[in-house]
Amino acid sequence: MAIQIKSLDELKIMRQAGLLVAHTLDLMRESIKVGMRTDAIDAIAAANIKRGGATSNFKGYHGYPATICISLNEEIVHGIPGDRIIEDGDVVSIDCGAIINGWHGDAAFSVIVGKANPEDQKMLDVCEESMWRGIAAGKSGARLSDIGYAIEQYINSQGRYGILQEYGGHGIGTEMHQEPHVLNFGKAGNGPEITPGFALAIEPMITRGSAKTRVLADEWTVVSQDNSRGAHFENSYAIAPDGKPFVLTAIDGGRAKLASLGVEISSLLS
Repeated sequence: MAIQIKSLDELKIMRQAGLLVAHTLDLMRESIKVGMRTDAIDAIAAANIKRGGATSNFKGYHGYPATICISLNEEIVHGIPGDRIIEDGDVVSIDCGAIINGWHGDAAFSVIVGKANPEDQKMLDVCEESMWRGIAAGKSGARLSDIGYAIEQYINSQGRYGILQEYGGHGIGTEMHQEPHVLNFGKAGNGPEITPGFALAIEPMITRGSAKTRVLADEWTVVSQDNSRGAHFENSYAIAPDGKPFVLTAIDGGRAKLASLGVEISSLLS
């Protein structure tokens, strides 16, 4: 399948979806507390997406039963909300998406609820920073594999972490998952050239142990084989017609973080 190139008007709709996702993630981040059930967090997300005039792109996706994915500790991605209680010190990863006028937004974050283990917090910080390094590397004129190379190089420079191999980022637009698949590792200089109109979801997933995973009997939840804790961060960004990036699922478009990495964002989507 060819990579879908978006016009400025189409990217503006994606920005609306991305902003709603960003605000929904912020609301969940503020709301999550020790003692909550994971399905209570799902209900908060569902209500906010509905208030925003959007629909969830997760619910019903290949039969997925909920609005968000919520994964705890050794669960890395695709955990299903339910009656599990969030406990003090849990690493909680939340992935959320929304559709507005047929265009998708998709983002994720991990957070430690209650008292944080310093090693867990470092893992989260490394994972989040690697996502931003990947976005910064995915500039107009770069090759697709430059993103994964930047992510892997940063993670490996920070310690021994398992980088998931079977899962990665993806194109996004009129579908949540489109071509191309974006690896979180690999050599630089390979793959298609990134050009204006590209929209990509960048999402590193790491563990404090092995990169090997397995899927639970629910056929969704991905856990580490060695039960080590994991982290997951994601933002969707686009290359605007002026050749500059813009993070569709960041409140400020990624301005502050990308500026610290020497990258200027586009003013066309602000």
